[in-house]
Amino acid sequence: MELFLLLKIIFIIGVVIALYAIARNLDIIKIILVYWKDLIFKK
Repeated sequence: MELFLLLKIIFIIGVVIALYAIARNLDIIKIILVYWKDLIFKK
């Protein structure tokens, strides 16, 4: 039970860090998505 609780806490911390990283890089992700969309639909 103790191990399960520890793993759950680590998982939640990991999710929070991942969401923070995505939020910080959202503008970069948007630029990449627009670039790929232009690349695909220009043909």
